[in-house]
Amino acid sequence: MSKKLLLKDAHIEGIRYFETYRKQGGYTAAEKALKMTPDEILEEVKASGLRGRGGAGFPTGMKWSFLAKPEGVPRHLVVNADESEPGTFKDRYLMEFLPHVLIEGMLISSYCLGSNVSYIYIRGEYSWIPDILEEAIEEAKAAGFLGKNILGTGFDCEIYVQRGGGAYICGEETALLESLEGKRGNPRLKPPFPAVKGLWERPTVVNNVESIAAIVPIIDITGAEYAKIGVGRSTGTKLISACGNINKPGVYEIDMTITVEEFIYSDEYCGGIKDGKKLKACIPGGSSVPIVPANLLLRTVNGEPRYMNYESLADGGFATGTMMGSGGFIVLDEDQCIVEHTMTLARFYNHESCGQCTPCREGTGWMYKILKKIEKGEGKMEDIDLLWDIQRKIEGNTICPLGDAAAWPVAAAIRHFRDEFEWHVKNPELSQTQNYGLAHYADPIPAVEKNA
Repeated sequence: MSKKLLLKDAHIEGIRYFETYRKQGGYTAAEKALKMTPDEILEEVKASGLRGRGGAGFPTGMKWSFLAKPEGVPRHLVVNADESEPGTFKDRYLMEFLPHVLIEGMLISSYCLGSNVSYIYIRGEYSWIPDILEEAIEEAKAAGFLGKNILGTGFDCEIYVQRGGGAYICGEETALLESLEGKRGNPRLKPPFPAVKGLWERPTVVNNVESIAAIVPIIDITGAEYAKIGVGRSTGTKLISACGNINKPGVYEIDMTITVEEFIYSDEYCGGIKDGKKLKACIPGGSSVPIVPANLLLRTVNGEPRYMNYESLADGGFATGTMMGSGGFIVLDEDQCIVEHTMTLARFYNHESCGQCTPCREGTGWMYKILKKIEKGEGKMEDIDLLWDIQRKIEGNTICPLGDAAAWPVAAAIRHFRDEFEWHVKNPELSQTQNYGLAHYADPIPAVEKNA
């Protein structure tokens, strides 16, 4: 069984309420932290090796250390709860069923960062969750863990929940800040970075829900003990949103030492492929990370087992690997059409582009139109090369990573499943009534000679 830190009390009835959470040891980490100095907390976070759980995987302690501290200028913590990445729903689970874990994590983090006013920016589609969070905030305030002079320490902290308007682009931290200020959610040019000029041009740290929630067990067990969980630079536990053609979709907490094969096929986690079908492909980190065929998902190109952690999933780069991303684990079985799937993602990114950058604004729509043409049996062979050329000119040429997020799925689909695209072009009528199938995507990879 994987060690649980964030979800250890998820099964307890009433855990979303302060009284029950407190009985289970809730807010003891906050009490401990408020007796420490901000620098001591920062050192614990650094020692933990915690990496941002929103997708980028940047070391959290290092990010916090960049926060500017000009004299007399307020600082802010903003929690990015704009969980809009297709396939990802772990933060929703935390906020809906364990809201006090997030509130306690925010209190500790705000104290460390010197933020007296902190915010939760939540996606507009999570319409019922702000009420849950605001109730938890009021409970914590009534118990003296928020508000003025918290526990007699002289530290003040208020937390506010801000609903977003339902735009994927606002998951990008600077677009989020623009929206929080009441403006259109367009990403900002960087530098300056939010740590120097963020919310209302004040120093700001923006972190994911899971990242901030993880601060609670780090303070509770110490950063050194947290770092012992997991492997290498993939320390602690990670929440995975598992969905697609599996028997047991849901949110799972793993310690990043298990193999991908165990995660998919063991009864403790996904329980295998639904209806006994075969695995064709997987997007392991949310819709924006590269899709990989079954043979490259379960084994690296060197034939070694692939593990559910940052380093192992990325082994081989984009040529043969992928990314942990936000942990949105989307499983595709043998009956799924890669062309249709890629077209669906392209349509999403085209719809969600803010339109600020020409490569993204024009390129995402262009890719969607070409993919739609291929899927409908109207494509040509040169369309596949055109798709490759368009995505290459989008990647790295936009203000924010949405351009990359739109380009990577198309690139990976063509890189690993080009024969399926060609089959659609060569068999326009047949492709409308049946799918390409499994083909060679689950075939074992030939052993690589170590001295070759």
